[in-house]
Amino acid sequence: MASPTILVLPFEERGPIPNNPRFPALVYRHAFPPELADLASAIEQRFDENGWPPAWRNGIYDFHHYHSKGHEVLGIAKGSAELLLGGEGGRELGVRSGDVVLLPAGTGHRRLSASSDFLVVGAYPPGQSGDILRDAPTVDIRTAISRLARPAKDPVFGREGPLLEHWSDGL
Repeated sequence: MASPTILVLPFEERGPIPNNPRFPALVYRHAFPPELADLASAIEQRFDENGWPPAWRNGIYDFHHYHSKGHEVLGIAKGSAELLLGGEGGRELGVRSGDVVLLPAGTGHRRLSASSDFLVVGAYPPGQSGDILRDAPTVDIRTAISRLARPAKDPVFGREGPLLEHWSDGL
């Protein structure tokens, strides 16, 4: 596999979006060859092999939201989209087939626009999930986010990779 370009995007709290003070969002440009006949299945297989069991295939909501019960990885299986990460005033980001976006719990995200064929594979580490939160975090939600440990493996590269390099958890 060719080495993807990695974007490291730390975000501070913005309005009702807590973001994650410990872990930056990571974007893997060209993590998968977009010309694969069944890219969605290839992404699911890789995520699963690396301990991130695939949870869904769909798009990305068009409203700001974040998750407190899980870190989320988004594999772009078809099409392209413009996303906004980090809440209002965050980072606008174009994604396309073959890209992967890794969002630590608390990171705001929304779809601004997308091609008609846009398809995403979503996954979470074992025991974690993607609750959909839109309101400012309570103390309990902030605590839940802060207690989520760094996963043992990078969803694309396994025991090596950007997650292990950029998500320091005292390990």
